[in-house]
Amino acid sequence: MSLTRYNEKRNFKSTEEPKGKKEKSAGQLVFVVQKHAASHLHYDFRLEMEGALKSWAVPKGPSMNPQDKRLAMMVEDHPYNYKDFEGTIPEGNYGAGNVIVWDRGNYTAMDATTKEDERKKLKAGLNKGHLAIILNGEKLKGEFDLVHVKGKQENAWLLIKKNDAFANEKDILQKNKSVISNITLEALEKKMAKDNVVVKKKTNLAGPKIAPEKKASFVAPMLADIKEKPFDKKDWIFEMKYDGYRTVAVINKEGVNLFSRNELSFNLKFKPVAEALKKIKHTAVLDGEVVMEDAKGRSSFQLLQQYQKTGKGILKYYVFDIINLDGNDTTGLTLLERKELLHLVLNSQPLDNIIYSEHIEEKGNAFFKTAIKNKLEGIIAKDATSPYRVGKRSSEWLKIKITQQEAAIIIGITEPKGARNNFGALMLAQYQHNELKYVGNCGTGFNEAMLKELHAQFKPFFTTVSPLKEKVKLMGKVQWIEPKLIAQIRFTEKTVEGSFRHPVFVGLRIDKNAGDVKTVNKNNVSNTKTKVMAPTKPETKTSAPKPETKTKTTNDDIDLKIGKTVLHLTNQNKIYFPDDGITKGEVVNYYSEIADVMLPYLKDRPQSMNRFPNGITAQSFYQKDVDADKIPAWLKTTKVYSESNDKNIDYLLCNDKASLLYMANLGCIEINPWNSTVQHPDSPDWLVIDIDPSKDDFKEVVTTALMVRNVMDDMETECYCKTSGATGLHVYIPMAAKYDYDAIKIFAELIAHTVNVRLPQTTTIIRTIQKREEKIYIDFLQNRPGQTLAAPYSVRPKPGATVSTPLEWKEVNAKLSPSHFTIKNMMKRLDKKGDLWKPVLGKGANIDKILKKIHEQPVS
Repeated sequence: MSLTRYNEKRNFKSTEEPKGKKEKSAGQLVFVVQKHAASHLHYDFRLEMEGALKSWAVPKGPSMNPQDKRLAMMVEDHPYNYKDFEGTIPEGNYGAGNVIVWDRGNYTAMDATTKEDERKKLKAGLNKGHLAIILNGEKLKGEFDLVHVKGKQENAWLLIKKNDAFANEKDILQKNKSVISNITLEALEKKMAKDNVVVKKKTNLAGPKIAPEKKASFVAPMLADIKEKPFDKKDWIFEMKYDGYRTVAVINKEGVNLFSRNELSFNLKFKPVAEALKKIKHTAVLDGEVVMEDAKGRSSFQLLQQYQKTGKGILKYYVFDIINLDGNDTTGLTLLERKELLHLVLNSQPLDNIIYSEHIEEKGNAFFKTAIKNKLEGIIAKDATSPYRVGKRSSEWLKIKITQQEAAIIIGITEPKGARNNFGALMLAQYQHNELKYVGNCGTGFNEAMLKELHAQFKPFFTTVSPLKEKVKLMGKVQWIEPKLIAQIRFTEKTVEGSFRHPVFVGLRIDKNAGDVKTVNKNNVSNTKTKVMAPTKPETKTSAPKPETKTKTTNDDIDLKIGKTVLHLTNQNKIYFPDDGITKGEVVNYYSEIADVMLPYLKDRPQSMNRFPNGITAQSFYQKDVDADKIPAWLKTTKVYSESNDKNIDYLLCNDKASLLYMANLGCIEINPWNSTVQHPDSPDWLVIDIDPSKDDFKEVVTTALMVRNVMDDMETECYCKTSGATGLHVYIPMAAKYDYDAIKIFAELIAHTVNVRLPQTTTIIRTIQKREEKIYIDFLQNRPGQTLAAPYSVRPKPGATVSTPLEWKEVNAKLSPSHFTIKNMMKRLDKKGDLWKPVLGKGANIDKILKKIHEQPVS
């Protein structure tokens, strides 16, 4: 066990933590639990092994209750002498904060007969990912399991108390005093404050690299493609297809919120489900389906519709996935790993009508036959090794239907005939090529009460204008309806023209948007998975311009040829900016036009991708690590060591137009490159001052930017300004990769401090939002490895599709507004002014010369 990482992270001249060297106990192995208030409170669980302490950070602390599965994030080994460390880690040091020894004692490996046997069992258990141990501490006693949760988050484990004589439901954390000094962590902090030892909690210098527990929030669910026939396949699982409402449950300490796939609230509709979920003692985001079942246990959408009117019956929530647990994103785990976690959470205590969705492995054909026998709607096939793809429709999940059902938009009703009242049949349509197409009528599935109730719901949407562009032969009188309401239709098959055969009305849907109701058939399956042709060499600056050709594929997909590379661009008609009607295709087209100007500021820089697959009002997510085996071979990546994951991860490089459009097609509305390139990863090409307002006062932002320029003028150094595209301004100073990040950050802090001294009433350099007093924040901390800002000419996910735009200094005045610059006018601006950002990649500033000048004539 190496202590190199431990030693590298600490400055022993300023911290009293022991230096890392190997030692071991003369007798039994020791364990220690330290309560640690760094950027967030957590407990460090440490086990002596082979001369060091294996260490895990436990955000919620250990428990004596077998029902509690505590997340434990493995961190670097600590030295044996750390077991006695108690005190303060000073500000500016790794893990800055207060520490007490909350518990300590001896431990043994389960069933070990000799010391050598114990050593072998512990080593084997660690490698296998399952440590079975017995603790004999002052607080923690008895049998415990440490279980590795395998997946992309390689350092995630679970600490679980075994059900033995020492197990109980009392909160052991109430015993909050040190077993060495008998003081609490709070008392220690007060004591150290009296001694003028100020402990500031800085997130970027925090202890174990684990995410603090955050409030859970809505995540757009992963969607399934359609497949006609069942299949058997290794590494695939098969679940029942439920006939209900897809529901995302967001569980926080304050309560539970239920959402539809489009983030409509289901709290009132499915209140009993929300009440039952309150029993879960975790923050979590769950994915499942709310259903009503008939006497034979089959889910029925019609029964669910009746429940919404009468409130009679028992709602059930079948849960098949977990997206977040205790503030930890689980989407990177494999499906089976997520289901294992889900099973642990749901089985931690009895939950009324909250049911874990069971599955079988590999045998899809047999499962499908069983579903037919039981007269179910169908089955779902899922790749057991796949991650959870937020908001994305993927062929890693497949719907295999027995009875055909689709959504259709109600565009009119026919007049009633005979004894029927209110209306005769529904006129139905679906979107094809972004245009409403008539797909037939549906006149069955109603009773008298339903006819009356539906007619009342339709009435506010009556119109005299047909929603269809095409002319439809009509038999009798028709009442047109605005295309707002959606019907669920069961049918036997579709005609060649796309109409339903033998349609039956199932119910109205409230969880879908009319714009999402598109025709689905054998040759037009909705599938957002990007497909790219065989690998080719990327474009280079020296190559001659290559022709680009577009080929229409499906209703909103395009094959774009750039040189020899063919990109399959999907869902180009999807609305990304709802208030402006701007589509994904328009964003992709903008990046195609701007690529030649923008690429010099992206080339060879790792990309932190912020993806908005469903537009700016839906859930977004960050992706740094790309699977190099699954992306097109022509894309370039670079490996960067991630301290939080303790491994190398693959960053995407955006070196040519094809790569830029590939990113845009993934939903990267904005482009966020590093400040440094792979050639000089530790030396940024520029220094950036990010001017960030706490309130809507852009004139003061302008004043601050102009003061930055004044300070740089005093230093006889050029600087350049661009809009952030949101509410701030960015001022860049060329550095030409001549200095490392530490030097650049110190210089940036000097600049920020000088501006703050000159504008003390309106600016601050205090990072904590609550302490800024609504002043403008001069952020110099963007000058650190891995930090990113929107690139010049990057679109921003803001109304209007604003662009981060390079400016002339004469434009930085009281009339300036970021909303002036959008994808609609950027190309005209470029034609007029050219690329104003070129000097940022030019000759860098001379910090030594500047500091010498400051020393000779201090900046006031």
